[in-house]
Amino acid sequence: MRMPAGQITVAEPTAAALVAARFPQWAGPPLERSGGLLDVPRLRGHWEDVRDLPRGESPDVMSHTDLMPGTLLVREGRITGVLDAGGLGPADPALGLVGAWHLVEEGSRQALREALGSDDAEWERGRAWALEQALGPVWYYRDSNPPMSRIGRRTLRRVLEAG
Repeated sequence: MRMPAGQITVAEPTAAALVAARFPQWAGPPLERSGGLLDVPRLRGHWEDVRDLPRGESPDVMSHTDLMPGTLLVREGRITGVLDAGGLGPADPALGLVGAWHLVEEGSRQALREALGSDDAEWERGRAWALEQALGPVWYYRDSNPPMSRIGRRTLRRVLEAG
């Protein structure tokens, strides 16, 4: 669920500048360390395509920032709670779409997109955020937390299959 940021003031740099600053440091090292684990040339090519997507005109909204398995409580197939709100804050509305890539397979993801009314630009930025978030866990948690590494792999598969 997206909530308007309302009266929250975000100090410079802007959200777009933060994305631009974070992308190289979050995508570069994981790609460098993922040889033999991932299709690095393909992922690097996709990263090159999405890293400079324009921020868009929409104002920042309140965002959890990383809805993914492990941050959700589920009972009888329904989300009943959200954990780990330490990153909650104003952000690009597209950041709220990462859950579509971390949690949902294609058919249901398309239905979610339609229900949310996400335009092409916002949807692609959401996919870019999911790519950024999924790269690190694959290599970082390979030995210490294999389920988390698999979550990253699954998200990357979804991101690449979509385009």
